[in-house]
Amino acid sequence: MMNVLNFCYESKDVWQLVGKILLVFKIVIPLLLIIFGMIDLGQAVIGSKEDDIKKATNKLLRRAIAAVVIFFIPTIVGALMGLVGSFKDDKTASGYDICKDCLTKPYSKKCKDAKDTDPDKQTYSDDDTTTKTN
Repeated sequence: MMNVLNFCYESKDVWQLVGKILLVFKIVIPLLLIIFGMIDLGQAVIGSKEDDIKKATNKLLRRAIAAVVIFFIPTIVGALMGLVGSFKDDKTASGYDICKDCLTKPYSKKCKDAKDTDPDKQTYSDDDTTTKTN
């Protein structure tokens, strides 16, 4: 049975995989959108039709905006997780941070170190006294 406090620790590999996929999407999709937009604009310019150039320019602008939005999605997700995480208590803090770090920064030291730590041996500070979770 999965302990709620250890959920992020036990599913850290999934969070890290999703974080890696988001990182690839964050880079590849905006580049592809801008490249395809430039190709469309180049074809319109070569065709020398004013109407086609306007359409291609608008299409490039929409793709550039979409690229910027896609690029910032992981940042927005991280900010939302930070807001939600501000309501956590000390016992869930460590586990929640594993989820957040593995999702937003899959190659970070915290995410890699989480793979080597046993949540049952972690200690949490509670009113300036250290307790062990079991």
